[in-house]
Amino acid sequence: MNKLSYCVVLVGFFAITSCQNQENKESDNFKVKGEYLGEIPPDSVPKVFADGFISTSLYTRDFAMMPDGKEIYYCISAMGYNLIYYTKQQPDESWTEPKPATFITDYRYMYYEPCITADGQKMFFLSDCPKEGGKESDEDIWCVDRLGDSWSEPYNIGSPVNTEGNEFYPSVTNNGTLYFTRQAVGNPDRFIYRSKLVNGSYAEPEKLPAQVNCGTTRFNAYIAPDESYIIVPADGMPDSYGGIDYYVCFRNADDTWTEPVNMGKHMNTALSREFSTTLSRDGKYLFFMTERQLKNKSLPGDLALNKMLNRTRETLNGSSNIFWVDASFIKKLKK
Repeated sequence: MNKLSYCVVLVGFFAITSCQNQENKESDNFKVKGEYLGEIPPDSVPKVFADGFISTSLYTRDFAMMPDGKEIYYCISAMGYNLIYYTKQQPDESWTEPKPATFITDYRYMYYEPCITADGQKMFFLSDCPKEGGKESDEDIWCVDRLGDSWSEPYNIGSPVNTEGNEFYPSVTNNGTLYFTRQAVGNPDRFIYRSKLVNGSYAEPEKLPAQVNCGTTRFNAYIAPDESYIIVPADGMPDSYGGIDYYVCFRNADDTWTEPVNMGKHMNTALSREFSTTLSRDGKYLFFMTERQLKNKSLPGDLALNKMLNRTRETLNGSSNIFWVDASFIKKLKK
């Protein structure tokens, strides 16, 4: 072997070794065990949930968990795809590598905003899949039923919830009442509605009052399972920290609602996109979407291309991620 050939082989060896080390490093990200993916629960200070496993450099939002805590569903938008991903806990308490939900059959369409019922028997979600007969669909609320340890084929839940306009972000109470956002055809405004489950069917939806439909625009409201309060991402509020903030309205005994209360600077920032929340099944933790960036920003002289590329691979790169926080502060806001 001449000197040149030896150098070529040596370079190839190091390249292969480097790739293998990178693959092993990425594979290690998915070797986690325990409840909540082995994460240490947060206190009153929010922190990234499952950094490098669920929260990554990709645009990530929404959160849903099966009642037993052994399956987690969330959403990723990347490369033109908008899909629900899931990870499942194995008998040895390890979690599987996240993959698109099993009921997704055509990646051309959107599968987003999962919401699992209290009994774990249904999952509602947003999709723009074609309706029956092949008719192209607007954004509608769809559903899958639990079959053993998997899910049924998706189906559009139809009227009176879905219309020719857009319906999205389903949120369900313990007794089955469905809260969602509706945007009528030709109308840029979006409003929060609810539809009660009566004898197994959804009743005509009712538009919620001004306390809930606050600000200049509002959407993606999350209802507490016991229907005691609702979290509303709203824009155009006078006490906003900037852009869209999370607000909470409490439901009174007579089915009226309190005025919206800003949920505070530990949840809200000056960034514009913060609009997806969910409680853990035990009610202890609040998961929410935010676009928080790294606190230590580089000076202009430290923006070499390789450093910029490295920054895009970091979790807090300015894209959306899922944070979680101790939820006990919510009821204190009622005061």
